[in-house]
Amino acid sequence: MTPYLFNPPAVQSLPIRGKQEQFPINRLFFVGRNYHAHAVEMGRPVDKSVERPFYFTKSRDTLVLSGATVAYPPETKNYNFEMELVVAIGAEGFRVSQEDAHKVIYGYAAGLDMTRRDIQLVARDKGRPWDLGKDVEQSSVCTEIVPMEGVIIDQADIALQVNGDTKQHSNVDKLIWNVREIIADLSQFYHLQPGDLIYTGTPEGVGAVVPGDKITGQVEGVAEVSLTVGAPE
Repeated sequence: MTPYLFNPPAVQSLPIRGKQEQFPINRLFFVGRNYHAHAVEMGRPVDKSVERPFYFTKSRDTLVLSGATVAYPPETKNYNFEMELVVAIGAEGFRVSQEDAHKVIYGYAAGLDMTRRDIQLVARDKGRPWDLGKDVEQSSVCTEIVPMEGVIIDQADIALQVNGDTKQHSNVDKLIWNVREIIADLSQFYHLQPGDLIYTGTPEGVGAVVPGDKITGQVEGVAEVSLTVGAPE
C-alpha cells in the first residue's frame, strides 16, 4: 500500500436511480452561452454559423448532491443560479461523430451551475480566466443520475424557481448546440471518459439569490434539483 503524507480525497460520486452502485465522477464540463436568449441577456449574442461551442471546467470537489444546504460563498454580492440539463458519459469517446454521439451516453441529470456573477463579469471584461467566478466550492449541484443509455434528449421542458417563483423556463430544443453537437465537438478536444459530466448550458432568466432562498428546478422526464442557500461562513 502506498503511504501518503495525508489522506487523499475521497472518490466523488452520485447515486444512480434504481441501482445500488454509485456513478463515480471524472470531470465536470460546462458549455457556455448555449441558449440564444441567455447569450443576449449576458451581452454576448452567439452566431452559430461562425462560432463553435466554448467550455469551462470545474473541480470535482465543487460537486454537491441535490437537496443540500450550502453556505453563501465569500467575496461575492451577486451569487447566481443557472439551471441545466446534465449529460452523464458512460463510455470512452474521442472524435465522436454526431451520428455516434448517443453511444457514449449513460444517462442524464438535472443540475445547477452556481456562479459568483460579479467576479465572473469582471474577469470576462478584463480577458481573464473565469475560475474565481465559476469554480466555486459546492457550486456544481446535481441530482442522481438517471440511466438512459443511448438516448438523445432533444426536447424537454426546463424550468427553475426561487422560493416558488418561476425565474427560468425554456425547452432543451432551444439549445444552440444540441446534445449530439456538444458531444461531437467536445470530443475533438478531449478523450471523453466514463464518469464525465457535461452541463449543457442555461436558459435566460438567471439571477441572484441570498441566504435563506430555496431553489428548485426541473428537466422534464429527467429529475428535479433543489438547493437551499445557507448563511455565509
